[in-house]
Amino acid sequence: MTRPRLTEGPLSAAQAALVAELAEAARRADGVAPLSEHALLRVQYPADGSAGERSAARDLLLTIEETAAGYAHLDPADETGENEGDLSGELVVHPAHRRRGHARALITALAETALADSASGRGIRLWAHGDLPAAAGLARATGFTRVRSLWQMRRPLAGGGASPGTPALPEPSFPAGVTVRTFVPGQDEEAWLEVNARAFAHHPEQGAWTRDDLELREAEPWFDPAGFFLAERDGRLAGFHWTKVHPEGPDGAPEGEVYVVGVDPGGQGGGLGRALTLAGLHHLAGRGLAHVMLYVDEENAAATRLYTALGFTRSNTDVMYRRAVPPNMASGH
Repeated sequence: MTRPRLTEGPLSAAQAALVAELAEAARRADGVAPLSEHALLRVQYPADGSAGERSAARDLLLTIEETAAGYAHLDPADETGENEGDLSGELVVHPAHRRRGHARALITALAETALADSASGRGIRLWAHGDLPAAAGLARATGFTRVRSLWQMRRPLAGGGASPGTPALPEPSFPAGVTVRTFVPGQDEEAWLEVNARAFAHHPEQGAWTRDDLELREAEPWFDPAGFFLAERDGRLAGFHWTKVHPEGPDGAPEGEVYVVGVDPGGQGGGLGRALTLAGLHHLAGRGLAHVMLYVDEENAAATRLYTALGFTRSNTDVMYRRAVPPNMASGH
């Protein structure tokens, strides 16, 4: 039998194609995408030396002959927050190559990478999408502890007519002095990044977005500035709601997403976040979409209360596991 080959470094175009095929095979088998949008964008646009924010990321690819048997992505160390110094990432193993120790081999390689990274020294955090039993078992076996949960919530957009008991969407009511317009590419990037960083200062992923992160998404086929709402007060950005449309939801039809809603901490109160959320939901409903989804941290009680009141219910969960470095895991691959 051909031995697996583990390589580390920026992905070539051919390797990126293998990872995309691997991710799709896992999605079909598990019913949930194994990699986040963030990781998939890093696969689609690998570091080429010109994008400083991407060049510090690490990619580990496990191949058997011409097939990608496993893949792991590791981001640079967090510089702020409770887990400062941690490296965070994701991994996936091809359904046809599971239960052969490949996931443990990737975790071992990730740990070695973390130990060799002078900027780290605290731990590794890995996302597991869908809260699958196999991922939970692997985490226990390799010394990882569950530290964070991200809920995926959904609701129909046609109100009670589509699902008995689902409330109809009220009209947005903005605080006095607030005006709303849509995002202008090439004009609003820096102002948006500043407010996004303040609004998500304690959020380990969203709050760390750079101009590169934003422009990668602006270049995506789904990007539509008409669905990117900016609330301004006295000529300054006070909050935003960026919506997204997925070409295929769980039922095969297009599905909307509350992609990100943020309010500048200095302008909170008065219902601005709720009004922005409703403005985006009405926009998505006006596009004829039947359903909308969003992600929210389980511990964000205010947001989960708001979304529940607006008729969202939990449909899935992503879990983050953490382990200190150096590793203390079961031996063997």
